[in-house]
Amino acid sequence: MKALLSVAPGGPETLEYQEIDTPEPGPGHVRIKTKAIGVNFPDTLIIKDMYQFKPPRPFAPGGEAAGIIDAIGDGVEGFEIGQRVAAAVGPFGAFTTHAIAPAPSVVAIRDDLPFEEAAGFIMTYGTSYYALKDRAALGSGETLLVLGAAGGVGSAAVELGKAMGAKVVAAVSSDEKAAFCKDLGADETVVYPRDLDRDGQKALSKAFKDATGGGANVVYDAVGGDYAEPTIRAMAWEGRYLVVGFPAGIPAVPLNLTLLKSCQIMGVFWGAAVMRNPAGNIANMADLQKMIAEGVLRPRVTETYPLAEGAKALHRLAAREVTGKVVLTVED
Repeated sequence: MKALLSVAPGGPETLEYQEIDTPEPGPGHVRIKTKAIGVNFPDTLIIKDMYQFKPPRPFAPGGEAAGIIDAIGDGVEGFEIGQRVAAAVGPFGAFTTHAIAPAPSVVAIRDDLPFEEAAGFIMTYGTSYYALKDRAALGSGETLLVLGAAGGVGSAAVELGKAMGAKVVAAVSSDEKAAFCKDLGADETVVYPRDLDRDGQKALSKAFKDATGGGANVVYDAVGGDYAEPTIRAMAWEGRYLVVGFPAGIPAVPLNLTLLKSCQIMGVFWGAAVMRNPAGNIANMADLQKMIAEGVLRPRVTETYPLAEGAKALHRLAAREVTGKVVLTVED
């Protein structure tokens, strides 16, 4: 099979497209002949050894894929050869023509759902739905503030927030991204600067308070860094702050703010949740596919690249130049 491999720590330029042996699925796993592969920000970190998992090299990055099952390991029930599926492959292993996935993370997909959209929804919508529904219990009529709202998980959070009846404020880094979020359904947008000093943090906190009408009930933070503190300062009483990602760096938060707001800081580790509660993930995926079929959600696959050119996609993502979802495609 073909695979885009990380052979040394570094940026996307270190990846190599190689022919390697096609793996066989072990017990409890299936093999998927990939048709489309989702690209996510953690992929830019894991190849630099900056992610929480450091797999031995060589390895293929990529955490999600869609395609057709072509082999099934022992002990797997409920799937068959030739079935259309999408899967959270793991923290790595998807940038290949044949990906191995644990059965609990595999979901059957509708015949009318394109593989590109299927590869673009399982991790982004899965993460955001788990965050908003299972962690924060976002309620109709509440206010949701999404940081990094034009990216993959952020744009999914905007759509899901609207579907769940919330007022959604999308925070982004450019006017172009703000327009994209308006098209997704965001009620308000805030454009924040790429760099923040203390005065900038104070101004941003005020902008968040103004846009949310006094404070956000739920914050979905897919940015981190210096944006975290002003965001917490702009939260409503008993708000819930969702920790999703850190492209701007891991923040140091003054915990006295949580006392003053009586708010909660909640970690969102969707991949671990899938393995710990596979039945819950299957139910969430069924909800998401239903919403997609009804037109409530529409995965925004904005850029596609052939698997061999996956480094280009990672460069775009690392530079924070992407709106929506980037997907790699695999030819037959």
